[in-house]
Amino acid sequence: MAIEVHLDQLLLDQKMTLTELSNRVGITQANLSNLKTGKARAIRFTTLNALCTALHCQPADLLSHTTEPQPPH
Repeated sequence: MAIEVHLDQLLLDQKMTLTELSNRVGITQANLSNLKTGKARAIRFTTLNALCTALHCQPADLLSHTTEPQPPH
């Protein structure tokens, strides 16, 4: 089982860069990059709220659950 993060697709849909998102939500580009690439192990609700607000989306647009095994990072 794994949680997939769709930040890259949402950024494309919004025509927004990671830098612009970082500036809007006050989260470092490095932390957003870890989230985008699936390397993050956790996300705070405050971070999720800030991302959803900036990207005009719901948490389910940003995250999904899959039963496919994920390769180790």
